[in-house]
Amino acid sequence: MLQPNNRVVMISGANRGIGLAVAQALASAGYRLSLGVRDVNAINAGDFGDDAIVVPYDATSDSAASAWTKATLERFSAIDALVLNAGVMFPVGIEDEKEEELDTMWDVNFKGPLRLVRAAFPALKACGHGRVVNVVSLSGKRVMSGGNLGYSASKFASLSLTHSIRQSGWDDGIRATAICPGLVDTDMVSHVSAPDGEYKITPQAIAATAAYALSLPNEASVAEVLVNSRLETML
Repeated sequence: MLQPNNRVVMISGANRGIGLAVAQALASAGYRLSLGVRDVNAINAGDFGDDAIVVPYDATSDSAASAWTKATLERFSAIDALVLNAGVMFPVGIEDEKEEELDTMWDVNFKGPLRLVRAAFPALKACGHGRVVNVVSLSGKRVMSGGNLGYSASKFASLSLTHSIRQSGWDDGIRATAICPGLVDTDMVSHVSAPDGEYKITPQAIAATAAYALSLPNEASVAEVLVNSRLETML
């Protein structure tokens, strides 16, 4: 297994929820972190290691990915891994004329990660063991309700991005894993209750899954990890 050994990981959406849990887990494991966040005043870099950095990052900005990547390379001179976690969700169904919400989900959930991967790809190639962990969703594997169409569509696209990364970077040692969780206990779905007798996945469980994916050697690549909060017979 690959050991942290001061490897540099960029994590998007690290202010809270899954992103924050991933940052905490990786900091404890010894990774050096570059955290991309919307609100730099809401997080303390010192909580994630002596040399961790926090950089403003807006997934809807065309220039934010390159600026964050540049700041990371200036600080660490290398990038070993990306954790693509920033995401948004709005209820948009077949009959909902909510073009702005659709565009925002497409921008944040697909185009934002794509821009970040493009910016960091040369550094990921150069290290020979580049890793990309993409926090997708089970909504990128199936559609549970009509009102979930817009979010699912953006996450299906995000899943395709993961597989494209695997194909494009394979010969250079880049390995990409899509983590597809069900209902996770975060602010984004705080309005959604778990079904009777069921539960929400903890962000820490997803963080542990991300850490596992980052640790795998080049010859043991895992393309997708489905993390269920309840039994789904279709999976």
